[in-house]
Amino acid sequence: MQKQQCLECGEPFKGRVDKKFCSDYCRNSYNNKVNKDSKNLIRNTNNRLRKNYRILEALNPNQKTKTSKTKLNERGFDFNYFTSIYTTKAGTIYYFVYDQGYLPLEGGYYALVKRDS
Repeated sequence: MQKQQCLECGEPFKGRVDKKFCSDYCRNSYNNKVNKDSKNLIRNTNNRLRKNYRILEALNPNQKTKTSKTKLNERGFDFNYFTSIYTTKAGTIYYFVYDQGYLPLEGGYYALVKRDS
């Protein structure tokens, strides 16, 4: 066994030839630092999608309903975040957050639907 230097703390340690860190703590700390910036955008986007999903799920317990834009806004729904768009043959555009969808209607209302899995 060779003495190696930990990539995180710089302390020497013994172990396998391909080992890079002296402990799980140092390994986790190093990887968190490396991935911090690149994952921040993803984390924020996922949090926003998760919040939108919970709002749609709460307002749509029966798989299909109608609600107002005001109700969605009051709960903090962000219309800029969705996972997919579905266009029907008639040209109607549904926006989906995973399996929960919404369709803009006239007069500031939205039809809420749940896609069959």
